[in-house]
Amino acid sequence: MIKHCVFLNLRADADLGALGRAIAELKALVGLIPGFLALDYGPNEDYESKSPDYDSGFVASFSDRQALANYDANPQHKAAGAVLVAQCNGGANGIFVVDLVCD
Repeated sequence: MIKHCVFLNLRADADLGALGRAIAELKALVGLIPGFLALDYGPNEDYESKSPDYDSGFVASFSDRQALANYDANPQHKAAGAVLVAQCNGGANGIFVVDLVCD
C-alpha cells in the first residue's frame, strides 16, 4: 500500500470554497480509479510545532504504485491539483508531498 501524503501551505487569501471543491473532486475519484482506496483531508493542528507552515493536507491510500500512477495521470486529478496549486504560497512550491510504502 502507498500512502500519498500531501501538505498545503495556503495563501492568506486562499479561496477556501475552491479548496473544498478541489478536495471533493479528488475524493470523487476514490473507487473510480482502480486501487484508489481512500482520501482523508483535514486541518493541520501541528501539536508538536514541527509544521507551522502547512495549514492542511490529505492522505490518499493506493493499493500499489500503478494505482498512484493512474491517479497522477487522471484529468480530474490534474484539474483539482491545479486549483490546489493556485491556493498555495509559491504555487507548487507550497505543496509538500511524501509517498510512504506501507505494509
